[in-house]
Amino acid sequence: MQTHFPEWLEPMAATLTHERFSGPEWIFERKFDGIRLLTFRQGRTVRLLSRNRLPQHHPAIEEAVMDLPVREVILDGEVAWRGGSGYHVFDILWLDGENVTRRPLHERRALLARLPLVAPLDRVAEVEHPKPWERACVEGWEGVVAKRRDAPYEHRRSPHWLKMKCETTQELVVGGFTDPRGTRIGLGALLVGYYDGDDFVFAGEVGTGFNAKLLLELRAQLDRAEIGQSPFTRAVGLPRVGAHWVRPEIVVHVAFIEWTVHGKLRHPRLLGIREDKSPREVVRETS
Repeated sequence: MQTHFPEWLEPMAATLTHERFSGPEWIFERKFDGIRLLTFRQGRTVRLLSRNRLPQHHPAIEEAVMDLPVREVILDGEVAWRGGSGYHVFDILWLDGENVTRRPLHERRALLARLPLVAPLDRVAEVEHPKPWERACVEGWEGVVAKRRDAPYEHRRSPHWLKMKCETTQELVVGGFTDPRGTRIGLGALLVGYYDGDDFVFAGEVGTGFNAKLLLELRAQLDRAEIGQSPFTRAVGLPRVGAHWVRPEIVVHVAFIEWTVHGKLRHPRLLGIREDKSPREVVRETS
């Protein structure tokens, strides 16, 4: 067991999941949108480091951590983009000479609960709701993180922390596809877009949400619709190699987290094929 105060500990990362579940073995916490921040306090010295180990400077946070009645502590949390310098603390990795990362989450949370955190420090509470992800979406959160109560703190992206993000849905039109790679069959990803007046606008690639049967069926259907050049009239970021173009005839229903600043889908997944909607009806939805 490590006994000397560390200069750095790799933060634990959550794995994105599209599943929705609950159970007594899981703790759910609100997911904050901001900068991941590890706080190292040793004696009268406080260091704030981002997930890629870059020093950060938040005087109010540093002062509040300095006032804690401890000799040494390492805290893990998020400085939210919204709300200024509030530091949402959700884990503790070290306390007064002890590396506590091997302790289960419920014990680490108990240790954290004993610390008298004052603003701008904010202890992240457990979400008490039968369907925490629904509360997250209703209240406008980014999502929730499901954490195994009995899991240690792992210095990697772990299946013991699962992030469930709020999703929106959108109909989109297939304008092309990419070849499969590795053991994938049928196709790699659908190249999708929507209509803005007379323009057919590229909105990104959809590569998840398929089963083997659908991959093969779609490939056969798309092969019959293949054309020689891209049907997109406004497109940034189209694949340069391995792309096939098709007549924009197939409408798909897609779930995704949000639109990026570049007008692309973030974390899209296929929900199904819409045979009841004309491609020319598909526009970018705003609500």
